[in-house]
Amino acid sequence: MSVPSPNLGITKSTTAAPAPEEFKNPLPRVVLRPNTYLLLDGEWKFCYDPEDKGLSEEWHLGQHCTTTAHWPGSVEMHLAAAKGLKDPVTWQDKVVVWYEREFPRPEHNGDPTPSMFQLTFGACGYETRVWLNGRLLRTIEGEEVHYGEYSSFSYEIEEEDLLPVNRLNVRIADTMDAEIPRGKQESHVYKRGGIWYQTNTGAVRSVWMETVERNRLRSRIGVISVVEDYLVRFNLTTRIHDPGKYTIRLKVYSQNKEAEPLATSDFVLSLEAGQKEQRLVVEVPDAKLWSPETPNLYCVTAQLIDPNGYIAEIEAQFGLRKIEARGRYVYLNNQQIYLDGILYQPGTATYEEMQRHFYAMKALGCNLVRVHIAGVDPRIYNLADEIGLLLWVEVPSPHSSTALSRQNHRAELIRMLALLETNPSVIIWSLYNEDWGAQDIATNPETRQYIVDMYHYMLIKHPQYLVVDNDGWHHISWEGKLKSDLLTAHLYTPNLDHWQELLDRLINGEIEGVAAFPLVVGDPFFYRRQVPLIVSEWGGFGFPDYGGPKDAEERTQRIRQFKHELRQRPIAGDVYTQATNIEDERNGLIDAHTGALTVPPGLLASS
Repeated sequence: MSVPSPNLGITKSTTAAPAPEEFKNPLPRVVLRPNTYLLLDGEWKFCYDPEDKGLSEEWHLGQHCTTTAHWPGSVEMHLAAAKGLKDPVTWQDKVVVWYEREFPRPEHNGDPTPSMFQLTFGACGYETRVWLNGRLLRTIEGEEVHYGEYSSFSYEIEEEDLLPVNRLNVRIADTMDAEIPRGKQESHVYKRGGIWYQTNTGAVRSVWMETVERNRLRSRIGVISVVEDYLVRFNLTTRIHDPGKYTIRLKVYSQNKEAEPLATSDFVLSLEAGQKEQRLVVEVPDAKLWSPETPNLYCVTAQLIDPNGYIAEIEAQFGLRKIEARGRYVYLNNQQIYLDGILYQPGTATYEEMQRHFYAMKALGCNLVRVHIAGVDPRIYNLADEIGLLLWVEVPSPHSSTALSRQNHRAELIRMLALLETNPSVIIWSLYNEDWGAQDIATNPETRQYIVDMYHYMLIKHPQYLVVDNDGWHHISWEGKLKSDLLTAHLYTPNLDHWQELLDRLINGEIEGVAAFPLVVGDPFFYRRQVPLIVSEWGGFGFPDYGGPKDAEERTQRIRQFKHELRQRPIAGDVYTQATNIEDERNGLIDAHTGALTVPPGLLASS
């Protein structure tokens, strides 16, 4: 496959021939659409709006910017380049920037199916407004302003709204506001340094224009499998402009789509205008289950067929798997599994660097990667599916606990879930981490109630996952029932004797004095071996204050000793901190650029 040339015209978005990994899916999304697209990455005009006057002066009506910037890229780097600096620009309050570019009207592909165009931003934010030829666009969800910076959003455009040459104007605003989801990026509450990082916001993923059918399926497929009965429940989202009776046809293939489908089912639906979720169930007889050792994948194509026979199609890879927390252990496909995990903080890593990181974490002997309160390119989740890595994902946290921060947190969770339900590799979700954005969890019933409500929401709406309420400590007990599928603890010490003591106290059910704060808040909770214990952060040997080892050999030996103690106890899994060095945190085991290991392969595998 040749790489699509950006900005030169329309290109098919799928290929029939096998291709190198990085080209199998040229766009940052999990679900594919076999239509044509125009990639809008590359050189854009760029300008800084320090006085935030662009809206009142109507910059969107003309060409205002004079400098250039490469999209995708961060606001911080673009500001630095505009000022002739090499390092990212830091800012302390609010930043507003504008981007603009022209593009030709895509040629119609000749397909008689009633169609339109869709403009998609892979991720951009935190606050984004978009104008086409001076007209403010609304997202498919009806937003004039899109909030969020970790997941994609789209605009529908009618063919008559396009000119021979078109202009896009994009205004992006972000702040150090502690009430918006930030992950480990600095805020007014947590300043850069130590475990808090440089902000990396703005135009961080690709943007593209593609042809789509007027009546179609959104590029999102939820998958819930019942492995005992070889049933797969597909959650699809219809997007209808012309009400009527439609047929959804599902076809399940092995990874060889040239072969006959393993299963085919038709579902007749009467659909109103708008957007609607619909669950459809297909039996896949004798399907092989997905696991890290045998990452068996299948392909599903979903076709929406309108009353005139026009077809709109999407496709995705998926796997059948079941995850369960039962007693003291975690079970995958009804088999006990120990989670050999590692904490992964992508920071500003490129897609290619993240690919190298994932292969390296697999080489370390890990079967689990905890993607730490960050959003990553969705193709990385597909890579985890393919090479057999379980994923623990987390909502990027706000940094203050208020009604607004909880509202923003919920919105971010819903956005992420809508786009990540397809991947069998994703098995665990964390709502919060170490009280960040929920600092009053021990004292504020409203904070605890919100987390409990979201835990219940996940159990009902997304039963294919295990859910952690607040990772590390301060898990919530209500009437003696833990509102978390896992009891997790963050334990940091360089002393082996102290490490052994902490682990013994943990498995004996001690709630206080084990981690930095009590493990459980709310009503009394008695461990009694009823929930799996996970040491979800440990190590930290790269911090001088922790008495870190002086070289890689000493670090290797220390890790082996500490890992051995974990495996001698009834613990369900552990997560070593961390995969790569990032800013002030220097405890990585993988070169952040090359992906080379600095310790022996297999070091984190269970022995």
